[in-house]
Amino acid sequence: MSHHEMSVPWLRPTVCRGWRATMLMFSLGLFLILAGSVAAKEVALKSPDGKIVLRVDVERGVPRYAVAYGDKAVVMSSRLGMRFKTATPLDEGLRLGKVERASLDRRWEQPWGERRQMREHYNEVLVHFLEQAPKGKVTNGFAVRFRVFNDGVGFRYEIPPQSGQVHLEIVDELTEFAMDPASTAWWIPARGWNRYEYLYKATPLSEVGRANTPITLKTPDGIYLSLHEAALVDYSGMSLDQKRSGLLKADLAPWSDGVLVKADAPFNTPWRTIQIAPDSVGLINSDLILNLNEPNKLGDVSWVEKGKYVGIWWGMHIKTYTWGSGPKHGATTKNAKYYIDFAAKNGFSGVLIEGWNIGWDGDWFHNGALFSFTQPYPDFDLKEITDYARAHGVRLIGHHETSGDVSNYEAQMEDAFALYEKRGVRIVKTGYVADGGGIQRVDENGTRRYEWHDGQFTVNHHLRVVKAAARHHISINAHEPVKDTGLRRTYPNWISREGARGQEYNAWGVPPNSPEHTAILPFTRMLAGPMDFTPGIFDLDFGHGLDAPTRVQTTLAKQLALYVVLYSPIQMVADLPKNYEKRPKAFQFIKDVPTDWEDSIALAGEIGDYVAIARKVRGGADWYIGALSDEKARTIVLPMDFLTANERYVAQIYRDGPKADWKTNPYAMVIEEKPIARGEALRLWLAPGGGVAIRIHAMGRK
Repeated sequence: MSHHEMSVPWLRPTVCRGWRATMLMFSLGLFLILAGSVAAKEVALKSPDGKIVLRVDVERGVPRYAVAYGDKAVVMSSRLGMRFKTATPLDEGLRLGKVERASLDRRWEQPWGERRQMREHYNEVLVHFLEQAPKGKVTNGFAVRFRVFNDGVGFRYEIPPQSGQVHLEIVDELTEFAMDPASTAWWIPARGWNRYEYLYKATPLSEVGRANTPITLKTPDGIYLSLHEAALVDYSGMSLDQKRSGLLKADLAPWSDGVLVKADAPFNTPWRTIQIAPDSVGLINSDLILNLNEPNKLGDVSWVEKGKYVGIWWGMHIKTYTWGSGPKHGATTKNAKYYIDFAAKNGFSGVLIEGWNIGWDGDWFHNGALFSFTQPYPDFDLKEITDYARAHGVRLIGHHETSGDVSNYEAQMEDAFALYEKRGVRIVKTGYVADGGGIQRVDENGTRRYEWHDGQFTVNHHLRVVKAAARHHISINAHEPVKDTGLRRTYPNWISREGARGQEYNAWGVPPNSPEHTAILPFTRMLAGPMDFTPGIFDLDFGHGLDAPTRVQTTLAKQLALYVVLYSPIQMVADLPKNYEKRPKAFQFIKDVPTDWEDSIALAGEIGDYVAIARKVRGGADWYIGALSDEKARTIVLPMDFLTANERYVAQIYRDGPKADWKTNPYAMVIEEKPIARGEALRLWLAPGGGVAIRIHAMGRK
């Protein structure tokens, strides 16, 4: 055993005595780090607050890293490296080279978001790994840039040309995350036909197969982690595959020819991210993903519009309308004007009309080449509708469904955006309805190829769409998307996306979304960024009866809470207008709640059980609170410590009635007002499948 192995046991790649023994030895290793007695060839880096410690080393020629939080190991010794189709592998026979250190502490402002003022505060080390070559020989090697924040760690590979090769084809990324297999994991399967649209599983980590990211974990020591990636640009999306118990390895979506990534060196990979918190809500309050993305590249983005929108979308899912033409065609001039009138009357800024363009008749699901993105059906007059909307202070929200045929879309995309720009459309919902590996492209030889939704080709396609849209002052809300990795910081017109099971599964899903689903999303999918979940269903069984197998499994109050809990700068008011008109008092909360925030604070919660989030109105003094529960009733107490001292507030509360239950009595609701102040607390009962929505209205100084 080497001196290194004896001095830093928690970094050792082989744990002969088992995981628990290594954990017990960790405190000794940490002491040696802090005492500065480690060998010079080992690299240590701490977060600004000193709670997170990163270690980097080379063991028998293999580069490795490890992470600790406090006195607990959270990521054990884990491998780094990369293999190429023809170039020399970067996975063994390496040594530590130059080490460059830096720190940054700066503020930046989001043009829209969960909070306006952001702090980007980290310590950084750029570690060069060199080939152990004979003296005088030029070596290739690579570098890994690590950044340690108070809320986690990010690292990326920085690859130079290899032995004179500029074009590189990656066939394996060896990045590992070695975790305690007894940790609890909340995860969805990766590389499946249904993309990211699965119900989450809660299992021991040892039972995880190939998982999408973000994947959230709770260690036996009670530390919470989320593994994901940031700034996914010109690279393949990363899933995690469990190779042996507790050892998660990067698993990249391949091209149709089997290559994972095609790149010209030098290039950087996306950041691999590890969010770390002592409690579950600490993950929600983390800004790590955004802080690892580059600043805004679009310049002035004052044209990006936020707000609430209505439309015929839910009516098509419950079969009131059809996407295709015919007697129930939803996208008609008459229907569009009806929804525009409703939006204008209630202060909503947008109207989404899907199914307006030629291509929805026939088997569009398997033939995206049918779609025209500039030619409407005869019963939809685009100019008349957009003129009518403008006269009523409302904008049409555009829709581009591709059915995964990217080549057909890209051939028409510029003309389609130009048409929308001419008609005053500022937001476009795109769609990629196709099985997981069903994104279609035509290659340079005219051959049709099929790519993954999160493969490098599709990743690059989405960015081409966002950039093209920006040239026309249009924002993109992508459905069936590539997952969010924080690129809204760099391209603020990438305003929202789907990327999880949304409300539509409550219309026809087998099974529909469970009561715990929205108590899991804030701690998993929502850590990546905004989601267009489409909340606000008031007719919870849509005429089928409360015992119907497919229905919305929430109380009415919980539907209101979703507007605060599940963040998006654009929120759909999803139900039919007539259902809101039947319940005007409950509808008032949806009319009041904004979609853009000055600040956001996760107050309380446990993954899959319940969550409570407070958000402050951007540019105002009012706060909103959303809280929701799983299938169990519970009482929560929320201190009002975030309120301003000496300010008078009135809490307008929309809560479950005393006998409310999502199964038997979902509409029971109490609407009340009460004064509230900093230093007080709200005690709230949440029904089974229930929730509460609160507007805390500022009344002025005492």
